[in-house]
Amino acid sequence: MSQTPQPNILIIMTDQHRPDHTGFGGNKVVQTPHLDALAKKSMRFDQAHVANPICMPNRSSIFTSRMPSLHGTRYNGIALDWRVETFPRIFKNAGYHTAHLGKCHLQNMNVMASVAKRQTDQMAPGDAINFSHYPPGWDDYENLARHKQERVQMPQDYYGFAEVDLVVAHSDQCGGHYYQWLLDQGIDPTTIQGETGAWPYDSPSHMTRRTRTPAELYPTHYITEVASSFLQTRAKQPDTPFLAVVSYPDPHHPFTPPGKYFDMYSPADFSLPDTYRDTHTHSAPHYQKAIKQGPSGLRRGVNMFAPTETELREMGAKEYGMISMIDDSIGTIVGQLESLGLSENTIVVFTSDHGDMFGDHGVMLKGGMHYAGCTRVPLLVHVPGNQPGSTSSLVSSLDLGPTLLAQAGLSAFYGMQGIDATPLLTDSTAKVRDEIFIEEDQLNDILQVGTPLRMRTLITEDARLTVYQGYDGIELFDLQEDPNEMHNRVDDKTLQAQMTERLMRTLMENNDLSPKPTAFA
Repeated sequence: MSQTPQPNILIIMTDQHRPDHTGFGGNKVVQTPHLDALAKKSMRFDQAHVANPICMPNRSSIFTSRMPSLHGTRYNGIALDWRVETFPRIFKNAGYHTAHLGKCHLQNMNVMASVAKRQTDQMAPGDAINFSHYPPGWDDYENLARHKQERVQMPQDYYGFAEVDLVVAHSDQCGGHYYQWLLDQGIDPTTIQGETGAWPYDSPSHMTRRTRTPAELYPTHYITEVASSFLQTRAKQPDTPFLAVVSYPDPHHPFTPPGKYFDMYSPADFSLPDTYRDTHTHSAPHYQKAIKQGPSGLRRGVNMFAPTETELREMGAKEYGMISMIDDSIGTIVGQLESLGLSENTIVVFTSDHGDMFGDHGVMLKGGMHYAGCTRVPLLVHVPGNQPGSTSSLVSSLDLGPTLLAQAGLSAFYGMQGIDATPLLTDSTAKVRDEIFIEEDQLNDILQVGTPLRMRTLITEDARLTVYQGYDGIELFDLQEDPNEMHNRVDDKTLQAQMTERLMRTLMENNDLSPKPTAFA
């Protein structure tokens, strides 16, 4: 009797993508027919949440299945520790060919200017960790400036990935191996990228521009071509299973859909969220400040700001264009699986690293915000032969690694904090978690309380509690009566006591268990 071959695994990721900005997530405007078709044959997780709603921390949590306070990438700007174990490495050591194609962001994209470095040194002087014994250049593989100067050769094991093709940064201003590919096409990237290379366009939003990068040279297209080539190569080596991550940097801001995708949607078609006019009467200071400042608020980087209706609709239309381009690309990749005969033995996952407020509660982007718009992500898992369905059971980004390892018959490593969600793949009524624990740290004092931002959140089926360091206020919502999180139950001492006790116990459960003891001392 022949043994059933180990499954191939294909993980498709987007960046800063809300689940309700897809057709399968209930959106009636954005066109995502290929994702919708994948959803119809997958288990759809409607309550999938992040471990941290920021790029680097949660991407690191996905691959390590550990909270940011444990793996060390607590916020953007800390490269993931070179020593950490990852679930891709377990697959690699088990004989899988592992690959990461596209945006990785486990390391820093930018080398800080001297002024910025002095500022961070002042905020966080010294260090308790000695990195001197790490290999030279270990944290320099995703450096945008380096990729402009050379075709960066990746190590044989990049956090468990044996094959890596990087697209670094966002939108039409990406670098990485993609930058060198543009040069190979005879293109000077500075003539088609970013604000200086964009077509003249009177945009009502500082977050949108009409890119001069044509669709066939846009990062989304490049990643799709690389992924298609990868699948063609793997189809010729059927005896070696693969684990591949195909990661798109869109629809993260700024919103720069190329070609036909730029005018694909009208701003008038974008609906304002039900919570757009939240007054934040009982909210933390940073929300109240953003709403008070309104259109004149801080408008750079990833900072929260309060968009006008006109701005929000413009950003929504352009983000939808980026999403539809990704969807077309996913159609190409899934079609490639089928045409190459790989689909019958390939588990396909679709997810994102975190969400975006996108007008929820009157604000945009992420950072210091633990509303569902930021913490909830799309998650589809298609296992060939399984019945499709949907589940409202709670799952975390931490759970992806243990679940995929179980599907391949591989063991998790000691210290993984994720849970094997395999029961949910065949029984949508099962439950593997009672709560979701979310961390967020920032270098900046976003609340202006005299200390860098630190937040901890607990989400249950019934409620959400968020506490801050240095600020006595809380966010407490009854999700059964108030699923839109509009009424902060600051005076409900009973619910607060119940959720605080659960948060305390969850904090203990998420203490580090690794390394394991080597003896009874």
